[in-house]
Amino acid sequence: MSYTDISEIVLHGDKYAGTKVKVAGWVRTARDSKTMAFIALNDGTSLKHLQLVMDKSVLDADALSPCLKSGASVEAEGVVVPAAREGSGYELNVEEIALIGDCPSDYPLQKKRHTLEFLRTIPHLRVRTNIFNAMLRVRSKVSYALHRFFQERGYTYVHTPIITGSDCEGAGEIFRVTTNGYEDARVAKDEAEYIARDFFRRKAGLTVSGQLEGEVAAMAMGKIYTFGPTFRAENSNTPRHAAEFWQIEPEVAFAKLPDIIKVAESMIKFVINAVLEECPDEVDFFEKVCEPGLRAKLESVVASDFAVLDYTDAIELLKKADEKFAYPVEWGLDLQTEHERYLTEKVLGKPVFVTNYPKKIKSFYMKQNPDGRTVAATDLLVPGVGEIIGCSEREADYDKLLQAMTERGMNLDDYKGYMELRKYGSVPHSGFGLGLERILMYVTGIGNIRDVQLYSRTAGDLMA
Repeated sequence: MSYTDISEIVLHGDKYAGTKVKVAGWVRTARDSKTMAFIALNDGTSLKHLQLVMDKSVLDADALSPCLKSGASVEAEGVVVPAAREGSGYELNVEEIALIGDCPSDYPLQKKRHTLEFLRTIPHLRVRTNIFNAMLRVRSKVSYALHRFFQERGYTYVHTPIITGSDCEGAGEIFRVTTNGYEDARVAKDEAEYIARDFFRRKAGLTVSGQLEGEVAAMAMGKIYTFGPTFRAENSNTPRHAAEFWQIEPEVAFAKLPDIIKVAESMIKFVINAVLEECPDEVDFFEKVCEPGLRAKLESVVASDFAVLDYTDAIELLKKADEKFAYPVEWGLDLQTEHERYLTEKVLGKPVFVTNYPKKIKSFYMKQNPDGRTVAATDLLVPGVGEIIGCSEREADYDKLLQAMTERGMNLDDYKGYMELRKYGSVPHSGFGLGLERILMYVTGIGNIRDVQLYSRTAGDLMA
């Protein structure tokens, strides 16, 4: 007999009632009495466990005893019946049970609740807890929903390079990729010789964004999106920053800033609605353990028309605020998380696109506005988190792009192909980047980016 997923029994117990099934999973908890024993079994397909009910008079004691250990893996065969406690779904009256993998008494997950800080020390086991079981399922659904959104609207999914010779943001926060060893650095007479010894014969790094290559694809395919890992060597130890994270980046030819804002708003609503419809148990769970009012917040976002606020107006609102901010508020300075949350939570009460930022604090590729001071850029700010999307219309004018890059002292040879897009049939185009982990933090209420990844990658943390 093949195994039946526990989720099938949880969701469709009436279909299986009275039938014999075989299940396998890990013991979450076990209770033992003189005549009966009970196991809460989970196989990862459902947040809810399946209760195994065992009559010790009909089961072999030697076979049963090692199965009653938290963390052990077991298989069981029996009949699906309504749970003894009304309203508790269905359970399994076990006729046969066998140990698959034993688990000793030093298993770290003996208690029902552990702190997230403790769980970060055992990433190979924390996935067996309810919170990570739920998070990974929501992460899967969010990823699939993002693909659905773009595929259903005619976008082409492209795979951009992970190893690159350019720094998309121009900030220099890239991880170097090299095959050179310690001895190569010692014997090379200068940097040029050191690089000449390397695999690519030039500096290479892990991508910080697929945007530049995405623009190339959009200039041929019209509407594209990328979805993959990106890397930032930013030595930041905040709950919102990671050295490795996944990012979705659409790029749309012939789209100006208002057009791409509509795409971003529609995408966010589509994804959140998918979570509400497809992960109701997980949303209820996160509302209990992470963020009271989570469901109402998400439903409000889906029902809201997102606000659009000019950066200059945002600065004026912040200056008038009856609030003491830790960071200064002045035109020309970037908004900090405290400013973003004040605007979304206390002023507007909903997500907001802040537009037309000063060009000095934004990237070189953003379209310069006619005022000469600002660029056609926007950040989507949401209550509870702050920024989750960075978005802009791209500079389509060759001379203006060249000027912006020259002012920043960038190596133009690294961007020759990118610049030539502005020479050969240039068109207005726009795009944005959404960090998968940021939207996961928002829809789950989990407060630290380290806890919405299978393995977190942050400064000083490379735990296997």
